[in-house]
Amino acid sequence: MNAAAAQDQLATLVGFPTVSRDSNLALIDHVEALLVQHGAVCERIASDDGRKANLLARMGPAVAGGVVLSGHTDVVPVAGQDWHSDPFVLTPGEGDRLHGRGTCDMKGFIACALAMLPVWSQAALQRPLWLALSYDEEVGCLGAPRMIERLLAAHPRPSAVIVGEPTLMQPVVAHKGSTNLRTTVTGKAAHSSQIDQGVSAIHLAAHLVTAIEAVMADLRAEGRVDEAFNIAHSTLHVGRIQGGIAINVMAPECHFDWEIRHLPTDQFEALLARVDARAEALVAEYGKGLAEVTVRTERLTATVPPLANRDNGAALALCHRLLGDVPTEQVAYATEAGQFQQAGLPTVICGPGSIRQAHQPDEFITLAQLDACMAFMRALTDSLQQS
Repeated sequence: MNAAAAQDQLATLVGFPTVSRDSNLALIDHVEALLVQHGAVCERIASDDGRKANLLARMGPAVAGGVVLSGHTDVVPVAGQDWHSDPFVLTPGEGDRLHGRGTCDMKGFIACALAMLPVWSQAALQRPLWLALSYDEEVGCLGAPRMIERLLAAHPRPSAVIVGEPTLMQPVVAHKGSTNLRTTVTGKAAHSSQIDQGVSAIHLAAHLVTAIEAVMADLRAEGRVDEAFNIAHSTLHVGRIQGGIAINVMAPECHFDWEIRHLPTDQFEALLARVDARAEALVAEYGKGLAEVTVRTERLTATVPPLANRDNGAALALCHRLLGDVPTEQVAYATEAGQFQQAGLPTVICGPGSIRQAHQPDEFITLAQLDACMAFMRALTDSLQQS
């Protein structure tokens, strides 16, 4: 099996427009049928509303010590992006590029796994290969936790997890945690000509946004850094703000959406507490003692835990056996890998394609990267046939 077989599978997968806001069940139906055809034992773990599902599949014996290949089935939207081809049709491009939404993030990895099914069905596997396909990774890694819980509760324990996010087939051993937040600032409306009679929620929110940036500067000044990351400190970023009812009315409410991406050595709760303390001080300073002037912050998603460079010996040793003595990396983006590690499973990230192409218009993966991933999976198959 080579990149051509993976390309055929990728063309089919890209054709399912599994944007996170929509169902992934058509893709899951297709993949499950293909897995069953090749002798896999499959189990769906559905979302609460039944519109989406994880798929957990096993090739080989039901014994401990297997390897999990993990990938998410959802993709980010294409609206507003300048694509030069249909995003949901795999389209050859310059050189050996294959364009389409999800080609590198991360249907390319899943396609390589599916292309290996004829090999796996005939292999004398001594330990199992698990395929763990999730939903809603792109909107907060929402689907994977219940699949991980089911894997550990009902099946023999795997020895390693490979999360196939695009890393150019270099092992990634750490990433930051991520939490999406919404802060709502409530002020007191008044005519803008009578500025001493009210409190503008927009002005107060603006001070708080500046304070959030100051908290990030404090982290750098305190030396809370890890130079192995390209952005060496935890980051706090405000991405959207909305408020006010008219230009001549002091805004009664303003809210902004923001995120904290924290180093494995930092704690999300501690960073949020710093911001909360700044908010309390600002309300005391600018709130004029009015009870209705408040700041309230809520999580939009559960915290995606960081992946720390620890307890990953089995997974990292496996990657080095299969890939050679390649360098490892640490990255700023978040993945489901931290959730697997939090559950006690040795985990690294390693997959085809470049993260620089993820979420971009004209997203692509190269045939060379698919070939490299297929070689990795062939070597993995050989290792699992050894007792």
